[in-house]
Amino acid sequence: MADKQSDIGALVSQLLSIQGEAAQHWFNQMLPDTARKLPDPGDMADWFDVARRLQNMWLEFQEQRVAAGLPPNPFADPSKWIQLATRLYRQSPFADQQQQEKIWADGLALWENVLGQYGVGPKAEEAEKGAKPNLPREDRRFADPKWRDQPFFAVVHQTYLMIAEQLEAIVDSIDGLSDERREQMRFVTRVLVEALSPANFPLTNPTVLERTLETKGENLVKGMEHLLTDLKRGQLTHTQPGAFKLGENIAVTPGDIVYQTPLFQLIQYKPTTEQVLETPLVIFPPWINRYYILDLNPKKSFIRWAVEQGLTVFVVSWKSADSSMGGLTQDDYIRAQIEAIDVVRKRLRVPSVHTLGYCVAGTTLAATLAVLARREQADKVASATFFTAQVDFENAGDLKLFVDDIQLKFIEQLSEDGYLDGRYLAATFNLLRGRDLIWNYVVNNYLLGEDYPAFDLLYWNGDTTNLPARWHKEYLRDLYRDNKLAIPDALSADGTPIDLTRIHTPAYIQAGREDHISPPDSVFRMTRHLRGPTRFVLAGSGHIAGVINPPSANKYQYWLNGEPCGTLEEFTAGATEYPGSWWPDWIDWIRSHGAGTVAAKGKRKPGGKNDEVIEPAPGRYVTAR
Repeated sequence: MADKQSDIGALVSQLLSIQGEAAQHWFNQMLPDTARKLPDPGDMADWFDVARRLQNMWLEFQEQRVAAGLPPNPFADPSKWIQLATRLYRQSPFADQQQQEKIWADGLALWENVLGQYGVGPKAEEAEKGAKPNLPREDRRFADPKWRDQPFFAVVHQTYLMIAEQLEAIVDSIDGLSDERREQMRFVTRVLVEALSPANFPLTNPTVLERTLETKGENLVKGMEHLLTDLKRGQLTHTQPGAFKLGENIAVTPGDIVYQTPLFQLIQYKPTTEQVLETPLVIFPPWINRYYILDLNPKKSFIRWAVEQGLTVFVVSWKSADSSMGGLTQDDYIRAQIEAIDVVRKRLRVPSVHTLGYCVAGTTLAATLAVLARREQADKVASATFFTAQVDFENAGDLKLFVDDIQLKFIEQLSEDGYLDGRYLAATFNLLRGRDLIWNYVVNNYLLGEDYPAFDLLYWNGDTTNLPARWHKEYLRDLYRDNKLAIPDALSADGTPIDLTRIHTPAYIQAGREDHISPPDSVFRMTRHLRGPTRFVLAGSGHIAGVINPPSANKYQYWLNGEPCGTLEEFTAGATEYPGSWWPDWIDWIRSHGAGTVAAKGKRKPGGKNDEVIEPAPGRYVTAR
């Protein structure tokens, strides 16, 4: 053991020696540029003013929190995290002497390799004079040449990437973990590693340092303003505040609210063609988001495009939950879907409707179809389209990381008023893509002080919806954790057992190839449960871009396979790739299940003669908080 400790000590000494030489080299190389950039005495007043403003903003923020009965510091006590980290370290291979020696040895080799290319350390003589450094690891977070211009920043980010690799490998090497527990540890490790990136800290990010010198610290003042605004609203800002207003430059397809309940408003859109398909379309968007993901702007709007294809389109706009909705369950949402179907059938005097469910609303639509089938009312629905919807949650992706008993209990504690604040759900989804949806904005908007982009998709992403507490908990427990929807009659709704194998309604099932929320393999499993004809399409991109892909964009691609397939692997092996959007394939499929047309008059035009409507679209529910 003494020999092992001696070996580690020697390696540490070598690292420190090289570190000192690297620091001296960096100082010597940077001194001329730094001397030019450092503020002259005449600028010191500006720097003192920046420091004063930063301090005053923070103190004012703390005073506001105290006045509101909140602790002055919004950040959690770090002692608990330190205790957790210590416990994890003692239980991990990092505590093993051999593992420690390997880490130090790998670190020494990395430093010698990287610094040698800059003429520093024992391998300095091997470096070709004037040669561009060839660093062993690449990552788009460090794509800026400034990370490679100086050996200090090169070593910082290369060491970080090496340690990140080793942490991930250690999680994979721990014995005795269940698959679920290992995935949780992988996720937590990834979240922590992404948080500790040197790009996220001003003193180890060369781009931030340069910007701070150029602006005399004004970027930090602006960044502090952004940070405090987000802390006050309890949510990360992704897009320019005030850039979008519902009904004016987002969610602008013309329509009216033709029906309303305490749970939803029903929007009917005005036709743009003289003839429309006789069978209308009823769209059920996810209640965890605002419906207008399908109506962001005229160029990207699936709703507008569907109207232009001659469909009479209805969309359900769910109400954001409040304390009065705490007792709602799956039964209420299934009843609401059946109610919307019946209202449209009666309004237009048609025997059936096409239906479309996106994400979790597609899951509920499948349950609704099963209920109708059991009640011998399946003929109310001519077809069902599913966007990125799951019914079999065995391999449901990263969200399964949040459904063990401890986390369900935590969610329950967050829902004391009968509903779950949508900001918690938004934070969860942001964590699943932390680099893009959290740390990218920390660097750009908090450290660099950049303005937010005016991006409609990001505005929608931040427009959160509250969820009924009981239904949210049951959804996570019964579907994600226990996978009961895939088991015939394991669940029931409104007194009717749910058996997906009773569904013979024609179904169009879309999945995104890169979807991390509803993985394509999980979505494909729906084809195993439904008994009617199915058409599965695998779209390029992910959960949003794979769906919102208008033909005019000429983006991405999709795959079809006309042969029966038991697995996604079989499907992709024999699939044919087609360029662009799959929307035209979908509308052709819709027409194949009812091509008859009628004149676009009477109640096909909402708000016309003898047709009383409640209010213009997008309606009041979509703005409720």
